[in-house]
Parts: sequence; C-alpha cells; structure tokens
Amino acid sequence: MTQHYVGTKIVMAWSQDKDGQPGYTVKYSDGYTSWCPKAQFEEANVAIGHVGHLPPHQQRVIAEREQLADRIEKLEAFLHTDLYASLPDDEQQLLKMQADAMVLYLGIINTRTSKFA
Repeated sequence: MTQHYVGTKIVMAWSQDKDGQPGYTVKYSDGYTSWCPKAQFEEANVAIGHVGHLPPHQQRVIAEREQLADRIEKLEAFLHTDLYASLPDDEQQLLKMQADAMVLYLGIINTRTSKFA
C-alpha cells in the first residue's frame, strides 16, 4: 500500500544551472549529490543560512525556526483570503488561535537561538 511522506533533512545546496535550466545542486549528509530544478527545490526547502559551524542539534533548532516562520507567513496570508472568510466562525477562530500559538512558539525558539554562538 502506498503512503504519503513528509521529509525533513538539512542539506547543503547551491544555485547551478543544468542544460540552461535554473536549479540547485544538492549535497546530502552522506555525500550523495543530485540536481533539482529551481521551482521544485524552492517549494520543498526553506533556507536556514550558514549553520555548518554549529552542532547538529542547534542546526535542527534553526531549521525548525525557519520552517515555523515560513508556516506563520503562509497562515497569516491565508487569513486574508476569501476562502478563509468563507469558513465557519469556529474554524476561523481556531485558525487565529493556531497562528497566535505559532507566533508565541517562534518567540521561544528565537530566544533559544539568540544564545547560539
């Protein structure tokens, strides 16, 4: 039976065209290297900056922060759409509460990461 998966890996990537098409060369932690078209790469990945000097657990916290910030941005944009306005009031309220909780959580992660060297 097939299933759906969500992957989360920290990879190193750099912009590189291939056959005239913009994209990224991607290097995984095991050394495997591949190439991905720009649109697909940017849809599936969030930049976390230059974190190679940090220990892996701190890299993961920074990755979590950037993913959370991206999700907050997308949720807040959704809160201004016609689709959101068409939802029942209780669902709208839950989404606002979710956004508030996410922003609070982001503040905690920002405090933690501010202590990283």
